[in-house]
Order: sequence, then C-alpha cells, then structure tokens
Amino acid sequence: MEMQQLDDYSPAKSKGRTDSQEGSWSGPVEDWRAINSRRNAKWWYAAFHNVTAMVGAGVLSLPYAMSELGWGVGITALVLSWIITVYTLWQMVEMHEMVPGKRFDRYHELGQHAFGEKLGLWIVVPQQLVVEVGLNIVYMITGGQSLQKFHKMVCDESYSTIAFVASADHHRKNSAEVDYSLRATTTPGKVFDFLGGLGDVAFTYAGHNVVLEIQATIPSTPDKPSKKPMWKGVVVAYIIIAACYFPVALAGYWAFGNQVDENILITLEKPWWLIAVANMMVVVHVVGSYQVYAMPVFDMIETVLVRKFWFTPDLRLRMISRTVYVAFTMFVAMTFPFFSELLSFFGGFAFAPTSYFLPCIMWLIICKPKRFSLSWFTNWTCIFIGVSLMILAPIGGLRQIILKVKTYKFYQDYHGLSH
Repeated sequence: MEMQQLDDYSPAKSKGRTDSQEGSWSGPVEDWRAINSRRNAKWWYAAFHNVTAMVGAGVLSLPYAMSELGWGVGITALVLSWIITVYTLWQMVEMHEMVPGKRFDRYHELGQHAFGEKLGLWIVVPQQLVVEVGLNIVYMITGGQSLQKFHKMVCDESYSTIAFVASADHHRKNSAEVDYSLRATTTPGKVFDFLGGLGDVAFTYAGHNVVLEIQATIPSTPDKPSKKPMWKGVVVAYIIIAACYFPVALAGYWAFGNQVDENILITLEKPWWLIAVANMMVVVHVVGSYQVYAMPVFDMIETVLVRKFWFTPDLRLRMISRTVYVAFTMFVAMTFPFFSELLSFFGGFAFAPTSYFLPCIMWLIICKPKRFSLSWFTNWTCIFIGVSLMILAPIGGLRQIILKVKTYKFYQDYHGLSH
C-alpha cells in the first residue's frame, strides 16, 4: 500500500455528488468514503461507539493480567492507564478542530498536520493498521472461544456484569482454595509475566485509534463545535468503562487467584446457563466492536483501490474487498489462536504509541505549551510511560507466543479454548 494514496485527495477539493445513489457515483471518491458520508450523530452516539471500541476482548483478560502483576502493581496499572488515556483522549477531541475551518476526520490526518504530509503518514498509518487489524484478529479469537464455550455449556450439561457476579459467587464458595501468589514461580518467568501483564492492560485502552473517526460523524458549527458533545460522550463512556473494567479485574482475580484463565469466561463454569448467556453476549459485542475497528481499514483499502487501481466505487467493490479482509483476519485467528499472548504483544507494540504517547507528542508540536509548565510536564510524563510500555510489554507477549508455538498443533483444539 502506498501511503501517499491515502490522503492525496483533500475534502476541500470535493465538488459534491453527481448521483444520489450510493454505489453508482461518478463524482469525487471523498463523498463515497464511509467515514465522511454523514455528520448527524449525537453525544450518545459517541458514548456508545467509544464503549463499543474500548470494552471488548481486553476486559476478559484483566483478571489474568492481575495474576501476572499482583494486587498492588495490577491496581496501579489499571488506575494509571485509565487516567492517562482519559487525558490523551481529551487531547485528540480538542485537536480534531484545532485549525479553524478544518476537521481532522482520521488519525493520520492529524498526524500529517503535526509531523508533515509524508512523515505523518509513515508514523501513524502503520501503527493504526497494526492496532485495528490486530484487534480484528483478537476479536475473531474471542468470538470463537465464546462460541465454543457456549456449545460446551449448553450441549454438555450484559457480559462483564455476569463475569463479576459469577466470580464473586465462586469466591464465596471456594475462598480457602484461592492462591494470590504470582502465576510464575521462577524469576525470569515473573519478569516476563510482569511485562506481559502490562501489555494486557494497555490493550484494553484502544479507542484512540477510532476516536477522530467517531467525532467526524458529529455535526459542528462555530457556535456549537463537535468537541462539546464528543467530550460529553467520552466522559459517559469512560465512566461505563471503569464500571466494567475494575469489577471484572478485581473480582475475577479475587475469586480465582493465579488459577484464572486468560479469558475469565472460560474459567467460569457455574451457573452454566448464566455463563452460556454471557459467552453469547460476548459474541454479539465483538461483532459490533469488529465493525468499529474494521471501518477505518475498509476506508483505507477502498480508497487505495479506487484511486490507485481505478476500481469503480460501488457496492460490489465494498462487498468483495471487505469479505476478503474478514476472511484474512479469520484465517490468521484460526492459525494463531493465542488470546492473551496476542493481547500482550499488540498492547505494547502498537496500542501504547497510539493511546498513551502519540497524542502527547502531537499536542507538544501543535499547541507548544510553555517549557516546564504543568502541561509540558504532564505530556512528557505520559510519553515516558508510553514509550516504556512500547519497549517492554511486547517482550513478555512474544516470549509467551514462542513458548506456545513449541507445543501448538495447527488447526487442532487449542487448550486455551477447551478448558
């Protein structure tokens, strides 16, 4: 993919549609692109999409991350990540319309404004693609795990809330058997698990990769800029996110200790009907979350196909290109169904830059806060934490992937799915 093709057509140059029927336009491709097609969303749309983007596969791995980090470090990592990502998300909402008369509808457009036309693409697009494609693969794995668990529960005999309640009930009945020591027993194992746990936590805060695309759907005028309803939606979303993340992480670890599985719903067994329902709710949710993260990828793929390879921008192109992409992510998920290991690796490698420190760097470049001011110190602190995550977290996930590959047999029942 040549990245210059992604942004060589400015919305300002668009002259409008020549045909009102989607799929048969002969006018500018900008009008055909899905992300720019409508600007009529409300603040609750933003809240819904931010929750859908954030609360997904990651929340199910939080008890496992706690078993790798322990009580003190685990809670600190959860709280600190929540605070940092709220701050960086606020920055992106503010920067969406920082230039009068212009809206940065995509992450890479903001990156181009901050770093330059070419450099901005090379900095943002690869990381954004890794996050979005990686998430789609993980959601495929999560959906497969939940479908298999549902089949097991039904044939052999709202979901974060169910995980919390069922975990608490398990602890009440089995509190004497719970071990809260770290999962690993050797020093190298504890170190690598610690790094992997940080990546698991980082993975759960991925909404920054689609926040500008979400804000792009909200109407904006000089009197009523889009950042006001968008920020209202973000605040509501983050309250809901906290209400999902913290109970599941703490109750799941409290109930099972270091015996918790990498997916908390795989660990839970009783009551069977409640766990079966919860797993089906996971499937429903990841179907929606998959769309949220796939849409920017569809946008990039279809734009390149139309502009570089002269495909006709119609419904047939969309159906074929999107079907091929979904089939690709399904193939990778079936080939490498390593749930927590992929969370750890992607969480550090790509999620840390796009969620933890890239917005801070762009804020320093664009807004230029006074040196040694509170804003300056805050941004550099976030950058330091985010860069540390990016360097350290993938190490733990990569090690676990290597260990799993040694014993894994392709396209056979994976132990993580059949617990």
